[in-house]
Amino acid sequence: MLCLLFLRTQGLSLDLDSEEVHLARPPSYRTPIDDKTVGQLVRQLRKKRGLSQADVGEALGVHQSLVSEYERGTVRVPATVLAALAGILRTRLDDLVGLKPVEETNGTSQDRRFVRRLERIERLPKRAKQALIKTIDTYLAGAEKTQTARR
Repeated sequence: MLCLLFLRTQGLSLDLDSEEVHLARPPSYRTPIDDKTVGQLVRQLRKKRGLSQADVGEALGVHQSLVSEYERGTVRVPATVLAALAGILRTRLDDLVGLKPVEETNGTSQDRRFVRRLERIERLPKRAKQALIKTIDTYLAGAEKTQTARR
């Protein structure tokens, strides 16, 4: 009996009714995407959002080295972590697991400092945001006039 339990834990079955003994493994399921591909998609989206592995790790509550292992595909990302990553990376879970191609978003900055500043601006109160936008618009209008005059 102990032998049968061991075989079951190994994913094997033993056919005792036939004259011959056959060890049979159940058919394996092939996933549409492997761990390395998931990791590559996570890395691609993380970089596109201007985040470091440490930023993502902090948001997940894990060490940066674990994020690195997820991205290399050496550690399988649990479903709950994938769901959290989708939120952190502002994408759909379908994108992370490769069910749909990652959509290119125009206007996404590669400059980490710029992205962080935009995130800080998003957290400002409405009046402060409006004042800052007005200042930026005034500056840009002056810069555009100067640039046009030089041509």
